Amino acid sequence: MSQFRFLHTMIRVFDLKKSLDFYTRLLGMTLLRQSDYPEGRFTLAFVGYGSEEQSTVLELTHNWDQAEPYLIGTGFGHLALGVSDIYATCEALAGEGVKITRPPGPMKHGSTVIAFIEDPDGYKIELIERG
Repeated sequence: MSQFRFLHTMIRVFDLKKSLDFYTRLLGMTLLRQSDYPEGRFTLAFVGYGSEEQSTVLELTHNWDQAEPYLIGTGFGHLALGVSDIYATCEALAGEGVKITRPPGPMKHGSTVIAFIEDPDGYKIELIERG
């Protein structure tokens, strides 16, 4: 049997420019590659914290003819990112207008310090403080 490796997670985004700004400028990811598919009327942009050869990345799919923002649905949970100082991170993100849906603090029934934010499309992102 082949060995498996997690390559990417794909989310559909309504405004690619806003999403790229959020994930690169505000969350510090790098735009790894971006391709337009005119015949299919969509763009794929891959962002992440390392190369696709070594890291799991995020695929942002922008369908050109999407007239309204996507519905997130009830099956999607969240993406999770580790941060070294969750309080300073949330303060900086809030200063940029990022929606903080759960302020930083210990999780219920545990001691791990977490927070939740939303990207421009409303996808939830859990921030987990890592030393």
